[in-house]
Amino acid sequence: MKLKYYATLPPGLEKISSDEIEELGGRIFRTKESKGRIFFEGDLELIPKVNYLSRTIERIMILLNFEKFDGISLDDIYKSVYEIDWSEWIKEEQSFAIRPLRVGKHNFTSVDVGKVAGQAVIDAYKNAKNIGLKVNLDNPDVIIRVDVILNELIIGIDTTGDEGLHKRGYRAYNHPAHLNASIASALVKLSNWKDDGILLDPMCGSGTILIEGAMIKRNIPPGKFRDDFAFIKLFGRDILEGIKSQIVENEKILKLYGIEKFKKHIEGAVKNAENVGVADTINFIEGDATELEKIGLKEVDVVITNPPYGIRIGGKRMVRNLYNNFLNSLKKIAYNQSRIVIITAEDKILRNAAINNNYKIKEEFKVMYGGLDTIVFVLENE
Repeated sequence: MKLKYYATLPPGLEKISSDEIEELGGRIFRTKESKGRIFFEGDLELIPKVNYLSRTIERIMILLNFEKFDGISLDDIYKSVYEIDWSEWIKEEQSFAIRPLRVGKHNFTSVDVGKVAGQAVIDAYKNAKNIGLKVNLDNPDVIIRVDVILNELIIGIDTTGDEGLHKRGYRAYNHPAHLNASIASALVKLSNWKDDGILLDPMCGSGTILIEGAMIKRNIPPGKFRDDFAFIKLFGRDILEGIKSQIVENEKILKLYGIEKFKKHIEGAVKNAENVGVADTINFIEGDATELEKIGLKEVDVVITNPPYGIRIGGKRMVRNLYNNFLNSLKKIAYNQSRIVIITAEDKILRNAAINNNYKIKEEFKVMYGGLDTIVFVLENE
């Protein structure tokens, strides 16, 4: 059974996520670069595979319709939704809800999109089956995504649910500015970190990057700690259990180090790592990212970090001092083959700090994170 799908993800990670989808068996046929959407096709097994195993995707939908308009109207939306055979996707006894999204300038709101699309589903089902479908906005059996993106209309069945896949379910402690787990995994993949290499996060917060790295190397599924996937109500639990039965985890001891200035964050990171079952392979150390020579490491192979931005730390001067002092300190333990991956919204400050401390910027690209335009930098020690 071949189906078409689309996935949403943090904008800017399309290449990394496309590679992951292809590894899981999907065939990409369209990508919205820097728009956070990938379109692909594959068999039914892709639904539990992507939901349970994907580390960089946030949500996967079954694609029911994709159209472009010169000037999209509410009538266009109603007609497109009405023409779908909803009896194929919604059982008579099931409830549904529309989750609308509108991006761009239109003469209607996302609420209008939801109302019109919902009415179209009800009318179409009534006409086909002579049954009035139930609407349940809080806990629906079937979630329908209706996205109006500029002049495009995308309609799909949500197989993930209202909680995106980046919400792994293992957090016992939430850092006030913890990194999105999907982005953290993407940074680990980007770093080319090898099993026997030393990975350091010198500003580790609640440990997300290190925990995601350990999960990758130990083959711990990112979906292991949640059991509320929307596709279970559509297709039953057996297809998920079939995927679970194929997973073989391991207990590799890895060289993972996290430095954090505040004790409460260290304690929280340990709790998170314990929840996942990887605390035995991560060394959390209370310390200062601007004094890395004091932590006892003589060299590192990979550095991945999400340093504080201006809104988290204070003024630009404080950020400038932190970045310069951090990169200067890193020089003492990073050798010329070390790979350094940093995500920040303070791209100008980071770029200047890299130049001032004789780092070579090998790569940089934009990633949208929490409504912020951030830049991912890949540096090498010259």
